[in-house]
Amino acid sequence: MLGLALLAACQPAPRGAPVTAAASPTAATPAATADRDIPACAASDSAMEGWNERAPPRRIFGNTWYVGTCGLTALLVTSDAGHVLIDGATAPAGPLIEANIRALGFDPRDVKYLLNSHEHYDHAAGLAYLQGATGAPLLARAPAVATLHTGISDRSDPQQLEFKEGFPAVPVVQTIDDGDTVRVGPLALTAHATPGHTAGGTSWTWRSCEGTRCLDMAYTDSVSALSDRQYRYSEHPAMVAAFRRGLDTIAALPCDIHLTPHPLASDLFARLQGTPGKPLVDAGACRRYAQSGRANLEKRLSDETSGLKP
Repeated sequence: MLGLALLAACQPAPRGAPVTAAASPTAATPAATADRDIPACAASDSAMEGWNERAPPRRIFGNTWYVGTCGLTALLVTSDAGHVLIDGATAPAGPLIEANIRALGFDPRDVKYLLNSHEHYDHAAGLAYLQGATGAPLLARAPAVATLHTGISDRSDPQQLEFKEGFPAVPVVQTIDDGDTVRVGPLALTAHATPGHTAGGTSWTWRSCEGTRCLDMAYTDSVSALSDRQYRYSEHPAMVAAFRRGLDTIAALPCDIHLTPHPLASDLFARLQGTPGKPLVDAGACRRYAQSGRANLEKRLSDETSGLKP
């Protein structure tokens, strides 16, 4: 098992090994209500909106909390021993995520690890700020480490040429592997390699409980086959094969509550509001999400063959 001192040295963990943080003596209990002065997010049909607009923080289920923006997910998984924060959204969103953590009554310094879904600006640019606010190392799979550590992507990213600028580099990035489990006290979050949208795409699963009722939480990475005007998936068969394996992985995940890096992709806010026909708990959601991603990938490959893409 690895502790924080070893993480700071950026040494890789053994494959499949748990990554464990020391317990926090000061982990807070949540406030009964969050900041009620934060306006509700406006309804939107576009995943490109609300990225830098603060969303009201709220409990999703048990010890899993939404602390992101109106357009980008950030999740806080909490325990008396310390917390885990997943994703950092954009650079302007970093302080908003920190404020949401505080609004719930938690201390950002009790966050023991930062995790990431994939190495794009809209999910990683706030991580450098959040590392400064929390003191926590960032854990990521090897294909994402260089981009997260420098803020600059390479040609392994299908969308590389779409990004005119990089994002703030994250000083401390620790390499983990597919199947590794990150532990903080009773928390156990498992990394699942789901590349395709990016090379380093990673999905995360854990259990959250309310009383005696425990549910499987699945935070699945983006599955859209998007690219810049030069990248052709059909010219990267290894990437396509990894993409398909990742979709198989997502379809098979334990998945009572499905969460995604863009909340709109899983209709999260509608589900939290109890919208008819959109249940929060839906054991088939990950399977349908994977099916949608597979259809998108096959259409992309067909469009490349016919000359419609990129």
